[in-house]
Amino acid sequence: MFRTIATTAAILVGLALTGAVAGPQWDPVPVSDHLVPATADTSIHGVDPAVADQIGDVGQYEVRETPVTVPLDGTQVGGLLRQPVDARGEILADRPGVVYVHGAGTGKSTQAFRESATALASAGVVTLVPDKRLDTYTTRDRDYVAMAGDYGRSVDLLRTIDGVDPQHVGVYGESEGTWIVPVMQAQDPGIAFTILVSAPVVPPRQQAAFAVDSYLRNTGVPEQVFRAIPRAVGMQLPGGGFEYADFDVRPWLEQQTAPVLVVYGTADPSMPVEQGAREIIADTAVGGDQAPTTVRFYAGANHGINVPTPVADGGTEYHLHPDFARDAATWVQGMPGTADADPRVAGDRPNQLYLASAVPQPRWWGNGDIVVGAVLAGLGLLVLGPLVWAVHAVVRRLVRPRSLAPAPRLARGLGPALAGLGVGSVATMVALVAYLLAVARLALDYERDDLVVQGGWVGVRLLGVATAVAGALVVRRIADARSARQAEAATAGGAAGAGAQEVTGVVVARGWPAHLTFWCVVAGSLALLLTLAYWGVYQLGI
Repeated sequence: MFRTIATTAAILVGLALTGAVAGPQWDPVPVSDHLVPATADTSIHGVDPAVADQIGDVGQYEVRETPVTVPLDGTQVGGLLRQPVDARGEILADRPGVVYVHGAGTGKSTQAFRESATALASAGVVTLVPDKRLDTYTTRDRDYVAMAGDYGRSVDLLRTIDGVDPQHVGVYGESEGTWIVPVMQAQDPGIAFTILVSAPVVPPRQQAAFAVDSYLRNTGVPEQVFRAIPRAVGMQLPGGGFEYADFDVRPWLEQQTAPVLVVYGTADPSMPVEQGAREIIADTAVGGDQAPTTVRFYAGANHGINVPTPVADGGTEYHLHPDFARDAATWVQGMPGTADADPRVAGDRPNQLYLASAVPQPRWWGNGDIVVGAVLAGLGLLVLGPLVWAVHAVVRRLVRPRSLAPAPRLARGLGPALAGLGVGSVATMVALVAYLLAVARLALDYERDDLVVQGGWVGVRLLGVATAVAGALVVRRIADARSARQAEAATAGGAAGAGAQEVTGVVVARGWPAHLTFWCVVAGSLALLLTLAYWGVYQLGI
């Protein structure tokens, strides 16, 4: 028993050390200098007296919706134009216009930005929401510069619409769209202003690591789980592609010449809200023509600047923060005075805990194809050996010639231990995947469940320990088989037992199917155990 415990401990320490040196650790830098808004009031000031009488309130005008077609290179997309009309049903003249740029995923003009685009139009701003072009947009491949060119066609179209002042057309981008909007303004200095809503600013890889860290902290996962962040986000993802993960928008921000309105919700855990605001202010001040920047933080607003609103049946719906629609409409219509009016930073006080920074790159397993290949190879080996032995047994039973060698078998006691090693490694891998999926669901729903988060992690690690015990038993059974072989050889005067076969000096099996099964299970289990160690299952500590 003592030898089994000692062997198990050695295996666990070996796996823990292997996991520790196999990839980077995760140690984000806390935010020490917090951004403090000048006032909690987000109202926009400085309206130019020359346009003061033209600024409408949200809901002041009826909104006319008109489907349009936006021509692109080699294709076209639909769009939805919203125009303010007066009491007689006539389109208002010389109005500013806004083109919307979608965030990640698909984007239909009839569904996206419905509240925002309608609210701005009802205050006197013409809005155009184009459909998102999807034939050049996939999970693996995205070209933000090319996408800027496509959205630029919507800007060109909006400038030609009756009632729009072509000199006062700007762009509104949300989330992923804020990597595109600065490119558009740099390519087309005629764009009069930009609105950046929930802007990551940092490259997508850094933003993803920041978001995962934030969601996991809210979910309350054990510290050991955080080590998976740089190893998952920092590696080259399986199958290649994803070059856009390292896209840097800051050189484009440095070329901005038009006024910028930066908007964040303080209940958005996925964005580096303080860091993003600071970097936009700094980057837009680099160029010769400094772009005036206004920052607003909205209390309780999420990623889409929506806030929870109780409904009659006792449930909750999310709707656009009413102050945001008011402020955006005033800022757009009140230029040039509103572009640089004080206060520059206002609203709810944000609380970003950690900085979004460069993600450490894995050293040995930095290629996702290798990580996936190790798991598939391990599973394949675990199936191959026993399958070959089973087929051999069936053929042997059907043929039954007298000349057949003795039936293959493993050394005494080795079979159950070997089965425990193989089954345990697979079960631990399945449990880890199930645990991560459960945590991801909780994180995305912004929920906590200690039974799943803490109890599930303990369960995964206990399975890992049980598998290590099975591995120790395999080692002990091989040692026992070797001792028995030596005793037998001594008794027989050095002659080996009939049919015994030796593998690297240790008797483990008789017959090639048994040997193949042994080595397949050992190699397959080792591949899975090393993978589990890489993802933190065998970290030292609780």
